[in-house]
Amino acid sequence: MNAVLKALQFRHACKKFDPQKKIPDAELEVILESGCLSPSSFGMEPWRFLVVQTPAVREELRKACWNQPQITESSHVVVILTTPEAVEPDTAHVKAMFARRNLPKDAEEAYLVRYKNHLETEIKPIMSYYAWGSKQCYIALANMMTAAAAAGIDSCPIEGFEKKAVEKVLDIDTSQYQVAVVFALGYRAGEQTARLRQGFDQIVEYR
Repeated sequence: MNAVLKALQFRHACKKFDPQKKIPDAELEVILESGCLSPSSFGMEPWRFLVVQTPAVREELRKACWNQPQITESSHVVVILTTPEAVEPDTAHVKAMFARRNLPKDAEEAYLVRYKNHLETEIKPIMSYYAWGSKQCYIALANMMTAAAAAGIDSCPIEGFEKKAVEKVLDIDTSQYQVAVVFALGYRAGEQTARLRQGFDQIVEYR
């Protein structure tokens, strides 16, 4: 079987973690590096990965995440933050991301204009910059969960949380970062809930 498909067959939203089993640091770094290597629109990388390790903080975080046990029983919890203000046109972040391409000055300026036009005509009328950044954070999330599964490590993406409460617990400067999604990493314990999926032919359409 293809290695990626094998990992995806293994992966599921783990609801019961073994709190005694911890992910080795080297394995965790590989998972996080998979997030860092993820693609993003225009190469803006509108994310930060916050690894929450302190037990007391995780106890408080659990309260803000619908009291889900994965928050305290997993090996690690990663909170993915997005940077909605930084991706606005003409910010220092946007200019720095384009500058690292070492393009001729006129080409760089043309890209900056195209970026600004895209955000103003295609993004802003439809969604907030927070929503746009969060969409990209989910690409990194998926890659990290797949990388974890390839190493036999379980994960659980968590959207069941109170955003403002999570940001308060983690003392997030919301003028710079906002919580996009949370996920837990570790090793499964006991029986897990069944994973249900629609069939290939129900989802895939060729034209």
